[in-house]
Amino acid sequence: MNEKYIIKNILSIEKELKQRQSALQSYNVQKVHKKQVAFHKNACKNRWVFGGNRSGKTECGAVECVYMARGIHPYRKNRRDVIGWVVSLSAQVQRDVAQKKILKYLSPRDIVDVIMQQGKKGAPSRGVIDQIIVKNEMGGVSTIGFKSCDQGREKFQGASLDFVWFDEEPPEDIYDECKMRVFDKDGDIFGTMTPLKGLTWVYEKIYKASTFDANIWCEFMEWADNPYLDAQSIKELSSTMDAQELESRRYGRFNARSGLVYTEFDENVHVIDPFDIPLDWQDNISIDPGLHNPLSCHFYAVDYDGNVYVVAEHYASNLDVATHARKINAIALELNWKRNPNGMLESLIDSAATARTLASKKNVVELFYDNGILVNPKVNKELFSGINRVKSYLRDAGGRAHLFIFRNCVHLIDEFKRYWWGQGDAPIKKDDHALDELRYYLCSKPEIPRRPITKSEITKDKERLYRQLRRRRRFG
Repeated sequence: MNEKYIIKNILSIEKELKQRQSALQSYNVQKVHKKQVAFHKNACKNRWVFGGNRSGKTECGAVECVYMARGIHPYRKNRRDVIGWVVSLSAQVQRDVAQKKILKYLSPRDIVDVIMQQGKKGAPSRGVIDQIIVKNEMGGVSTIGFKSCDQGREKFQGASLDFVWFDEEPPEDIYDECKMRVFDKDGDIFGTMTPLKGLTWVYEKIYKASTFDANIWCEFMEWADNPYLDAQSIKELSSTMDAQELESRRYGRFNARSGLVYTEFDENVHVIDPFDIPLDWQDNISIDPGLHNPLSCHFYAVDYDGNVYVVAEHYASNLDVATHARKINAIALELNWKRNPNGMLESLIDSAATARTLASKKNVVELFYDNGILVNPKVNKELFSGINRVKSYLRDAGGRAHLFIFRNCVHLIDEFKRYWWGQGDAPIKKDDHALDELRYYLCSKPEIPRRPITKSEITKDKERLYRQLRRRRRFG
């Protein structure tokens, strides 16, 4: 064999080993990807990152596997002799993506053995790996096994695992089987995926459920979150995609053919931790009444810059007005909410509350009054102008948010996630009670002012000259 070729090959191998040895250190100490750090720090046992292509989602999934297997996790209690699975859609995808990432973050001295499904042990990255046996800093060794969804559910039975990483969205039956695999060891399930398939089971069982289930944590990653992608790269990538494709491939958002109504809603921006609201920020309450359907009520505050805060929620069905009023009054008491001179709470309410029924001598407005809440039914119910008003508070012309929802208002957050356009350019009339009374409230507020246009000095000079000319002509 040619001596120059041998030397070149050795140098190439040494370079690759050096890169692999320093990859994990670089992940931790170079440019900080804040959402990757948030993923690693989160203590939930079921964690999912929904991210666009090149957002950094796969990197954090691979590093999490290496952290756990090697017993070097910086934010969790480490275990010895860890067993985990990496689940890809197919063997080819496993080879090209997941195992490539895992090998990137394992240095040669970390690897005890490699068991292959296809290919040679001496060149694992070129074949399909079955297992990687790695040294565990807590003692003993750990196993990172590789599975592909095209093997079928039966191949996922029987094992007891410390973790499972789903690289992209698996079939629901395989997800359910893997949940059983980590049950014995109180292990972790985490997934990193780009939601290209629309409103699948992941949307229902993971994303929507995370609003109510404290054991599930979700994060969205987009290109701008990745510190390794510059503005020019983002611009070039964006120019090749339409608006709907950008929702999934840039922002990692779930999409349907009809589309979300409030695409501006971003949990990372609009959902915040509760804090004590100053008394002079207290503004109003809004109610969308219901009997068999839920009654939705929220308390709203406004700061000195016109930003709106949704600070408390009452949301329940199959209750009478007296019970609803009692619960709303209890929330007001806890918040020390303002009352009118007669000691009554004041609130906006859907104008339908003025209608009388045969079942009652009094309408809902009168019933609330009898129970200590003075409700105002004169609200703007125009749907499209109301939707546009909400959109302007979610994101103004300058891209700034003016609506912030306390994390405890779970039903309002959930409705933002499930409010879709239907046929005939109208939203689907379902799961919208909280959004309805949000519209009533925001339509009672002033419009968000547009960002003022900054004029150049040349433009200002021209305007001054124009005004001078007008004065001269006017006064001679």
